[in-house]
Amino acid sequence: MISMPEGIRPGANGEDGGTRFTLFSSVAEQVTLCLFDDQNNEVRRLAMQPAAADIWSLWLQDCGAGQRYGFRVDGPYQPASGLRCNPHKLLVDPYARLLDGELAWHPAAHGYAGNNPQGDQRCALDSAPYVPKAVVCDRDPAPAVSRPDIAWRDSIIYELNVRGYTMRCPELSATERGRFAGLANGQIIDYLCALGITAIELLPVQAFVDEQFLVRRGLRNYWGYNTLGYFAPASRYAGSDPIGEFRGMVDAIHDAGLEVILDVVYNHTAETDEFGPTLSFRGIDNASYYRLVQDAPGYYVNDAGCGNILDAEKPAVQALILDSLEYWHADMGVDGFRFDLATILGRTRHGFDPDHPLLQAIENHPALSAAKLIAEPWDIGPGGYQLGNFGAPWAEWNDRYRDSVRQFWRGDSGTGGEFARRVHGSAAEFAGKQAGPAGSINFVASHDGFTLLDVVSFSSRHNAANGEHNADGHAHNYSHNYGAEGRTDDAAINELRRRQRLNMLATLLVSQGTPMLLAGDEFGHSQQGNNNAYAQDNELTWLDRSGLLHDPEFTAQVSAWIALRRREPVLRWPAHMHGETNDDGTANLAWLQPDGAHMDTEHWQQTLAFSMVLCSAADDQLAILFNASDAAGNFCLPAGSWDLQLATGTAELT
Repeated sequence: MISMPEGIRPGANGEDGGTRFTLFSSVAEQVTLCLFDDQNNEVRRLAMQPAAADIWSLWLQDCGAGQRYGFRVDGPYQPASGLRCNPHKLLVDPYARLLDGELAWHPAAHGYAGNNPQGDQRCALDSAPYVPKAVVCDRDPAPAVSRPDIAWRDSIIYELNVRGYTMRCPELSATERGRFAGLANGQIIDYLCALGITAIELLPVQAFVDEQFLVRRGLRNYWGYNTLGYFAPASRYAGSDPIGEFRGMVDAIHDAGLEVILDVVYNHTAETDEFGPTLSFRGIDNASYYRLVQDAPGYYVNDAGCGNILDAEKPAVQALILDSLEYWHADMGVDGFRFDLATILGRTRHGFDPDHPLLQAIENHPALSAAKLIAEPWDIGPGGYQLGNFGAPWAEWNDRYRDSVRQFWRGDSGTGGEFARRVHGSAAEFAGKQAGPAGSINFVASHDGFTLLDVVSFSSRHNAANGEHNADGHAHNYSHNYGAEGRTDDAAINELRRRQRLNMLATLLVSQGTPMLLAGDEFGHSQQGNNNAYAQDNELTWLDRSGLLHDPEFTAQVSAWIALRRREPVLRWPAHMHGETNDDGTANLAWLQPDGAHMDTEHWQQTLAFSMVLCSAADDQLAILFNASDAAGNFCLPAGSWDLQLATGTAELT
């Protein structure tokens, strides 16, 4: 880790009637603090002084909240050696808690001259008019006093985009739509509580920018996976006070007994590859933040597919990530984090290491001991798929669960056994984990891919609106249109699609593991077959809640399945069941054929109809009957008294 002098913190911090500005750079020959007025005119430049090895600092009297600033770093510019300092570029403070302004794409934003990022000539155009300014903030927000403490086994996650979830809500005012304030609205929170979820997972809300190629196409980054500032809330989601409005949203959600989980992108930044802009890290200390190609440091390792990756082995990166997590958890009130492409956080030059120092530091950080940690356990680098290989505190997104459930309900032959393994909690990957089966984050749809309605409405992706010739997004979605591609007036097709949607959501809610629902799936939101809508900040992605009016019964049915999960402890068992004997001699798990006989290898390979019987005691049994075959059938249940709780189709006990 980076060693700071006693009493000095990175960033801009109030101190003795002024503000101390501190920046790490191991390559700087001079660091200059630049001050701007409220019209973003540069009004003053001040030379910072070395405070310790690689630490530059300056205390400025009578400088307080609201002061806009940036840094310029003068040092070697030798791109072929991985050195890209350029004093003509205004650099965003990596620790800025607030950013003012949006990036304007202009040639001045690039550090290199002409079109040659590997050349030795740097661009002399001043980038200050075109880049966001950091803003000095008041003292950190008061730490969260109380927050929900929901066990993993009791969690039900609801993934949403702040903007997309609120833009078309008729309950909200114009000043609330698209913003944190919209999610804080009591009517929105009442709806979520009535639905029954326990945690809201927000797509990235840390300050991000729109990629240049999107701006050229007239598009915007909608998902937010293009981070520039790891401490600052995205100003596009707020009015005049992003920090206060974010905290107000978190407090309102907490008051309702729900948790807040942030999707965070510590794997790459908005500076992209060698052709990208110089906005912050690249100009401060390129090689201390980014993983460069070992024998060609003028180029960036691209295991994220976005142009660069942060180097998790470097002390500056480790300190930045840990400090950012602590700030969002302790000061901003966030309850947990979902780490995008988390394999990169454990990547060394030799591959993924589950005992990587950064992962160990996150797991053992005392300020994060109560935070939920969720890994997206893959990247596109060598050996990048690591489902089940993160340490004990981590839960992980389980894409194999998603694919198996879709294939089973689509009726694919031979999928029953794999489906059962996923419904059982993916024991091969998650047995022995601290969270038990709950360590598997089960989902049938997420922001990345088809919505659930599109899973049953489209056999192929329809991404032409993204401007990439329909070549982007997943090619294999395990979807089915059931006779018509997209929207149809055929009542029989629509009824089948409805039942299949409910089948998959019901499966999700009776499976061992932690369920995650994609916002809008409970009332039938469609993106018209676009399975990579990252650039569609428009009515294609903004949730149309009219589905609630068209079929309110569907939402009520989803809520009923959620309620079933919450009231039946056996659906939230703390450990994987393997047919162990209960105290009364009953088996805690049994897989049965429709005729009541136990499943065997032959039947697993052939059948799409079977039951799972969960038992905590002889008088406390729950039977879940699955039938993805074309034929209706009868099921024989174990001896005893049974009551029908819920069904996705017609069913009766005889």
